[in-house]
Amino acid sequence: MKYNRILLKLSGESLMGHQGYGIDSDRLNSYARQIKQAVESGVQIGIVIGGGNIFRGLSGASKGFDRVKGDQMGMLATVINSLALSSALEAIGQPAKVLTAIGMFPIGEPYSKWKAIEAMTSGTVAIISCGTGSPYFTTDTGSALRAIEIEADVMLKGTRVDGVYTADPEKDPSATKFDHITYSEVISRNLKVMDITATALCKENDMPIYVFNMDKEGNLAKMLEGDNVGTLVSNS
Repeated sequence: MKYNRILLKLSGESLMGHQGYGIDSDRLNSYARQIKQAVESGVQIGIVIGGGNIFRGLSGASKGFDRVKGDQMGMLATVINSLALSSALEAIGQPAKVLTAIGMFPIGEPYSKWKAIEAMTSGTVAIISCGTGSPYFTTDTGSALRAIEIEADVMLKGTRVDGVYTADPEKDPSATKFDHITYSEVISRNLKVMDITATALCKENDMPIYVFNMDKEGNLAKMLEGDNVGTLVSNS
């Protein structure tokens, strides 16, 4: 395998599948199968999931919610998704542990770097929820922070798009895909790989990001074996 330890960021929107809201069981089970296969191949896995399929704090704030309370509601949405994924993994025999950035016992254990690493090195998937635990930070930033903390070799951003493009491929059919791009280019081109805080954090800490389509089953295994199924973002 190309990587020993990864931080996998999954979007809440992708968990909706073809539904307009909530969790699609087929998509959830597809993710669980791919993750179990990766663990069985010897890869240690930490996971951060967004909550946009249930509630997004920023959109809530635009509708009159207090921003801090809206972001806290978004954190709770990530816990729901994390519990769903841990349940799906355990149902197919893959141990998983939910860690929470805010106190939520007995739903999940309080997050610490050492608890996450202890879980991963024993073959358990560490699912880290609640983002950073603070408002005004996205789960992208939470993912970048956790990837750096747990000393991952790479942060994988599993999306419904198969990489980074010159423009949004869902809106611009002439958009072309990058196989590799630097952080500096991402920032100068204003490409929406992640929010600027997450991008800067990865850039400063030399944490590579690999963007790929996780919704296509088998892509995670291909990526881990070194196949070009997405876009690598790094400092060089």
